[in-house]
Amino acid sequence: MHPCPALVMMARLPAAGRVKTRLCPPLTPAQAATLYAAFLRDLVELLRAVPGVHPIIAYAPDEAADYFAALAPDMARLPQTGADLGERLATVTGAVLGEGAPAVVVIGSDSPSLPPAHIAQALAALEHGVDLVLGPADDGGYYLVGLRRPAPELFTNVTMSTSTVLGDTLAIAEQLGLRTVLIDPWYDIDTIADLVRLQTDPAPLRHTRPLLAELLADH
Repeated sequence: MHPCPALVMMARLPAAGRVKTRLCPPLTPAQAATLYAAFLRDLVELLRAVPGVHPIIAYAPDEAADYFAALAPDMARLPQTGADLGERLATVTGAVLGEGAPAVVVIGSDSPSLPPAHIAQALAALEHGVDLVLGPADDGGYYLVGLRRPAPELFTNVTMSTSTVLGDTLAIAEQLGLRTVLIDPWYDIDTIADLVRLQTDPAPLRHTRPLLAELLADH
């Protein structure tokens, strides 16, 4: 029996001044960290709700190990390694696929309302033989990436956190001869406008929603 695909969430320790900094101001660093911690709790519930996958939290920094062990004791965890996001994505996907997973889907921790159906779309595409799946984000990047074999160039040859990440990644995929599929778009939470959008999102957001009215009261 083949092992099931891995579903990896890239996550950071919710430390004030280290997460969701583009929301500050108007949020304080402490408020942004509290909000991000709620994102993580909602996303852990999402990972648990996706059937037929091996959920993994790829965490940073190294000293966050205990935090994520307490947050999701039922999930596998591995530290992120690499000088930047591109290197960390290359390392995480390579390690998971190298351990025998038939495919890996990676999501970030900036989309707490991500519908499970989007992840199912990616898994189905990979199961049907696609090499690379990307979930386009509204900011020009992607909120999800899925692979059936390591392709570190997709990450290390792209300047991350720019409005051209998706286009640059697709260009490299074409050079590599990868059969690529785009799934339905979604959005990350980077700005106050995104946070307002999240407030109107029908997703349950059991942990995040109670914070939104308070944080957006003056905005």
